[in-house]
Amino acid sequence: QVQLVESGGGLVQPGDSLRLSCAASGRTLRNYVVGWFRQAPGKEREFAAAISRSGGSTSYADSVKGRFTISRDNAKNTVFLQMNSLKPEDTAVYYCAVDSSITGPVQDAAREYDWWGQGTQVTVSS
Repeated sequence: QVQLVESGGGLVQPGDSLRLSCAASGRTLRNYVVGWFRQAPGKEREFAAAISRSGGSTSYADSVKGRFTISRDNAKNTVFLQMNSLKPEDTAVYYCAVDSSITGPVQDAAREYDWWGQGTQVTVSS
C-alpha cells in the first residue's frame, strides 16, 4: 500500500492559481496511474485529472480542461495539480488517488482507484 499526503490547498479569489501536491510514501509512484478527484459539499466525488505512469498521457474532466494541469515528478515520488483561473465552482476537497494495477489505461472512474489521500481543501471566494 502507498500513503498519500496532499498539500497546497487554501483560500483564494476567483482567477487566482494554486498548485496542489500529492506526496507518496511506502511505494514508488512511478508504477501507477495517479488521479485527482474533488468533492464539493453535498455533491458526489468527481474526477478532475489523471496521469499515466510515465507522465506521457493525461486526462481531464471537461470542467477543468484548459485550466488545470496534472504532472508528476517520479524522482520525488510526487504528483502535482496546477490550477489556474480558479472559479468559485472549483471549491471542494481535493483528493489524490492511486490505481494499484500496474498495467492498464488512465481511468476517470473513482472505483478504479484503490489508495486515497486525506484531501486538501480548496476554497475560491471573493
